[in-house]
Amino acid sequence: MSEKTDILKLIIEGIQERKGKQITVVGLNDIEGAAASGFVICQGSSTMQVAAIADCVREYVQEHSGIKPYNYDGYQNSQWIVIDYGDIFVHIFLPEVREYYNLEELWSDANITEIPDLD
Repeated sequence: MSEKTDILKLIIEGIQERKGKQITVVGLNDIEGAAASGFVICQGSSTMQVAAIADCVREYVQEHSGIKPYNYDGYQNSQWIVIDYGDIFVHIFLPEVREYYNLEELWSDANITEIPDLD
């Protein structure tokens, strides 16, 4: 397994640890000019859960791989937190904010994979 596959798997597991819902992996490898190779998009039901999911992803990935994000932003209001792992960006939204920005539609020509919710 490549490091990219490993970190993607760890990000998804970190989201699932905090009951993040509607996880979508957007593969951008075939999109010319894309700033990253992929996005992981999910949602939490409250600003507290959005922040908890983001914390868990950062801690889980670091604990299991030693990899820290380059940057992260959005904790001020926790409606949309983004975590930058260089090649992969993690977007954690409140449902209404996710719907408003609709990143999946924006990148509709990408390879999109839905990850089933655990419960």
